[in-house]
Amino acid sequence: MFALLDCNNFYASCERVFQPHLNGKPICVLSNNDGCVIARSEEAKTCGIPMGAVAFEYEEAFKQHQIQLFSANFILYGDLSNRIMNIIRRYCNDVEVYSIDEAFMDFSSYQNIDLKKHCENLRAFVKQGIGIPTSIGIAPTKTLSKIANRIAKKYPTQTNHVYVLDSDEKIQKALKWMKIGDVWGIGRQLEKRFLAKGIKTAWEFSQLPESLVRKEMGVVGVRMLYELRGIPQLDLELPKTRKNIGVSRTFAKVCKTQEELEERIATFAVHGSEKLRSQKSCASLLTVFIRTNTKKEGQQQYVNQFTVSLPTPTNSAIEWSKAAKLALSKIYLDGFLYKKAGIVIGGIVPETDRQMDLFTEDQYIKHRPIMKVMDILNKKYRDNKIRLGSQSLGETWVMKRAYLSKSYTTDIKDLINVKV
Repeated sequence: MFALLDCNNFYASCERVFQPHLNGKPICVLSNNDGCVIARSEEAKTCGIPMGAVAFEYEEAFKQHQIQLFSANFILYGDLSNRIMNIIRRYCNDVEVYSIDEAFMDFSSYQNIDLKKHCENLRAFVKQGIGIPTSIGIAPTKTLSKIANRIAKKYPTQTNHVYVLDSDEKIQKALKWMKIGDVWGIGRQLEKRFLAKGIKTAWEFSQLPESLVRKEMGVVGVRMLYELRGIPQLDLELPKTRKNIGVSRTFAKVCKTQEELEERIATFAVHGSEKLRSQKSCASLLTVFIRTNTKKEGQQQYVNQFTVSLPTPTNSAIEWSKAAKLALSKIYLDGFLYKKAGIVIGGIVPETDRQMDLFTEDQYIKHRPIMKVMDILNKKYRDNKIRLGSQSLGETWVMKRAYLSKSYTTDIKDLINVKV
């Protein structure tokens, strides 16, 4: 049996953990630069605030419904997520962290255990220890556990937030209840195609001939078909090494000079190198791109990119910063107002497979101890306390985060004082 734990309205719930007076009140969490809504509490949903709502277009609605706004605090959310995942691992040996607020568990090796009671205890532990409400779905396959989780979330009183699909009758009833467009892996385009064929529910899909599903969706669809029939096709997935790493930002204030852009591009390159080192990889290709505000009419537009190839694969922040500035110098033009920039790292190989160049000095060996110290200190003190000089972060770099909450669990200055 598989189980899926999903945190309820995770970002909003994280904010409530340290501000319990917001329980029962509408909350919206905004994206980088406070651009649009990326998370809503149940109360905000009932106020008619859609996902992706552009913040400035809904200012009146926010005021009318007294919605509490928060700038996305990803450091806080990530830390609470890690704590939740660590608790999950106490209750199950085989865990796949599917996203920041979801995790699959494989209980196939567990015998003579009441899974519903076991997962109710897990849910209670997370609520008591972290303060985040969760829902858990249990079923013979990962796809069915997604459906079970949806039922647990939809009917919390009847299910006690944990629902088990452990019989053919329950599975059939759940599939007939589940709309085809809500099935895990069915996107909007596929939903339209199936609705046009009269396939409205997951049950109707599960009864289709394998040949028809293969024609419409290929082998992925066939796996889904068998998963809905209760035959496991998907195992837990281990974290995969990224084939490309991208870092980009849309700026709160436009960049008018090459120096301003260099600061940002260098910072992106350093962040990219951190991701390489975290997965024990090196890379040899770096693409830098810049663009103006293409949505702003009446403004001169410019979009360009340039790729640099390094002589040997590396994960040195020093080398990547130099390469990023070189690439920027090839495409930067004066006279434009730059709104977005970013980098994409390619040519990724494992550290153990990197090839050296006989005709150039290998900076990787020289920089490796420096990078190790940087990573240790930045992990300990966070906020990238140790950085390159080219990363000088001025006010123009700081994102617009007018509604940012404190880093209650990661910054000693923000620890809550308890009076005894």
